[in-house]
Amino acid sequence: MDKKNNGVIALLIILGILLLGMFWFIGVRNGLVTEKEALKSAWAQVENQYQRRSDLIPNLVNTVQGYADQEEETLLQVTQARSLATSMNINFEGEVSAEELAAYDSAQGFLSNSLSRLLAISESYPNLKANESFLELQSQLEGTENRIATERGRFNEKVREFNTSIKLFPKNFIANALGYTEYPYFESDEGSEEVPNVEF
Repeated sequence: MDKKNNGVIALLIILGILLLGMFWFIGVRNGLVTEKEALKSAWAQVENQYQRRSDLIPNLVNTVQGYADQEEETLLQVTQARSLATSMNINFEGEVSAEELAAYDSAQGFLSNSLSRLLAISESYPNLKANESFLELQSQLEGTENRIATERGRFNEKVREFNTSIKLFPKNFIANALGYTEYPYFESDEGSEEVPNVEF
């Protein structure tokens, strides 16, 4: 009878350890899923802000066009940059390479530069600078650019949390077994760490 009790106790201990291991695995897996969903949500917010900026551009181009017909090349460049930026998509369901994110970021940067040139044109056209629609669109674009920077920062924070999580022992074994890989960060543009010299 003692041997039988010892066998039952040993079996219960083994089952208990297996159950604890299973619950731990489920907890780790659920944590990884939660972190990846937070990362995807942060990415969606970045895309929302870029989309908002893109939605403002046709009105801005039309407003500028009404005052500055001779700036056709700049207006065309903004329209082409917008088309390129909106055609790029990144799917965070699978792996995302640093090159994909850099290409996306480059297209968005090209659009930002084109918009900057377009807004600089207003300096040559006093009537445009005084136009209420133009001023409102300019203000909305500035606000959107600030929100883009904020959302990119939040996205990078979620990437950091996720990447750190899948590297930590012993989570890294489960992350590797489930196919989780690191995600790239948004990188700042070269030279952006230098403060520009503004003269009045």
